[in-house]
Amino acid sequence: MGFKYLMILLLLPSILCSRKEPLKLDRKSKIHKNHAILSIHSEDGDIIDCIDIYKQPAFDHPALKDHKIQMSPSQSHEDVAVQRETARGSRATVTSQLWHKNGSCPKGTVPIRRAKDMHLPNYERKKAMFSRHNHSIGQHWLRPNYALGILHTEGYAYIGGKADMVVQYPKVELDDEYSTSRVSLKTGPYYDFEAMEAGWQVNPTVYGDRKTRLFVYWTIDAANKTGCFDVTCPGFVQTSSEIALGAVIYPIAEPNDLPYQITVFIYRDPYTGNWWMQYGEQTNIGYWPPELFLRIRNQAETVQWGGEVHSKRVGVTPHTATAMGSGQWPIHMFHNSGMMTRMRVLLGNVLKFPDWAFEYADEYRCYDVEYVSDYVYDPEFYFGGPGRSYGCP
Repeated sequence: MGFKYLMILLLLPSILCSRKEPLKLDRKSKIHKNHAILSIHSEDGDIIDCIDIYKQPAFDHPALKDHKIQMSPSQSHEDVAVQRETARGSRATVTSQLWHKNGSCPKGTVPIRRAKDMHLPNYERKKAMFSRHNHSIGQHWLRPNYALGILHTEGYAYIGGKADMVVQYPKVELDDEYSTSRVSLKTGPYYDFEAMEAGWQVNPTVYGDRKTRLFVYWTIDAANKTGCFDVTCPGFVQTSSEIALGAVIYPIAEPNDLPYQITVFIYRDPYTGNWWMQYGEQTNIGYWPPELFLRIRNQAETVQWGGEVHSKRVGVTPHTATAMGSGQWPIHMFHNSGMMTRMRVLLGNVLKFPDWAFEYADEYRCYDVEYVSDYVYDPEFYFGGPGRSYGCP
């Protein structure tokens, strides 16, 4: 019995390290040009380095020291239900990435966007979800640093979430603010959840500009101390040589123009437990290994679709003028706000619209939502707003 407890005490530091230490920002994974087999200069200013798949940043994570790469998902999800859903297709044009105009990465490598020297602490992290404030009687309380405009479902053990989302370029007022449109899978309490997300965002702090870019994200504590985008910290294992995380999406929908879109699908492989991120209907970019998580490693409790604005100036006056979606109010007749269609959850091998879902906007005077489910072929979700405006001082 004593030997058993001794072994637990000896192993405890390594267990804690595998969960927390890789996300400390003093262990950043920066790709240097000398590590690249090939470097591609994009006309948008990005440099895409083609890195040997076995030398990518993911394996700096202690929990992935002996990880064996899964080069492609298991075939169990290619069942009749998923194939039928994929074949149904969607109405809008799918976007690509601008760097492809100047080259491509060879097989056996993965495209990594070269991080710019931001000279900012915590530049790659999602901002803290909550700010701590002093109450008048000396107590502390938490105020959200974000505003949501989402469609939400819960009540089942979800192993996937999917959507088509129109790609736009919302105004981001300050460099430490950002706006996203994403599919999110979460498990855990409100102040301490684990999550995986994917979609597009405008984030000056992470990327050094206000271009619309593809992103993935994960956290194990509601972004309180952990959580970063793309491959700015180790964890997400990339397998595709075609898509670069954090790269500019091209083209983007213009007002009154053809709506360009991307399709994002996050799903769990039943054999390996890896959580895959699929872009479009065929390109599996990579996956989050289950070793990164505790509560969400087997299933998600909720799936969310929609927009999110991060700023310390939400819920206060003056409010941030950072926009959500396109910055237009969600009116489905106009089709010019943030928009998602083909919202799906994966239950077993069945990809379906959720049995129950509700729309939610925590600052409806600043960012609103509209859910259309009647008299349409497939439910549609609209979200967005300008932030600071006449009704949102």
